[in-house]
Amino acid sequence: MRTVIARQIRMELVLTARRGEAVVLAMGVPLLVLLGAGLTHATNLPTDDRLGFVVPGVLALTVMSTAFTGQAITTGYERSYGVLKRLGASPLTRPGLLLAKTAAVLVQIVFQVLFLGLVGVVVGWRPELSHLLPAAGVTVLAAAGYSGLALLLASVLKPETTTGAATLIYVLMLSVGGIMFAAPDLGTAGWFLLPLAAHAEALRDTLSGGGSIPLSIWLALGAWAVVWLTAAARKFRWE
Repeated sequence: MRTVIARQIRMELVLTARRGEAVVLAMGVPLLVLLGAGLTHATNLPTDDRLGFVVPGVLALTVMSTAFTGQAITTGYERSYGVLKRLGASPLTRPGLLLAKTAAVLVQIVFQVLFLGLVGVVVGWRPELSHLLPAAGVTVLAAAGYSGLALLLASVLKPETTTGAATLIYVLMLSVGGIMFAAPDLGTAGWFLLPLAAHAEALRDTLSGGGSIPLSIWLALGAWAVVWLTAAARKFRWE
């Protein structure tokens, strides 16, 4: 089974590399936000350290772009075209497919975060490298939660509806997720309602501020990961 899952992970990565629109979505939009909001005064931020605010938010945004929006749209059309049905007839189990897709997303995210982080450093961002471990931890939780929600939507909705829903959620999260503007103050509950804002704030606390991540953010992103991955595992359909 390990060999089957490893092959599926490799196939997921190859297919993603061939989809130019997926690369643009995952890298192009966050890069434009980084350069536009980080280097100009096009938006009002709650701090004078523009790069310290924007770059961690952009890193969180690229995680959502890949793990949620790209994943949902791609999987929805794979089900529509019968790709998943063929995989269902193979030795690959349903949990195996979900694991392979989530693992492939994490591999993509590593390269994207490294690239965007390097761009941030080049233009003047100075992260606290000693706090990489907690930053990586919350990123894994966020990616897992997004991936689970994406796979769930792709399983229960039609491809066209999945595309619309995923895009709408992406735009809404970008608008109120504290990336180019301050996130709305919803208290502790806000971290559960706005995972992008929670992830971005966690990365700012660690990479820009050198501090610790609030327990409420750990719990919020952990809840997203457990709830949506569990729901995807129970409701995922091959066709």
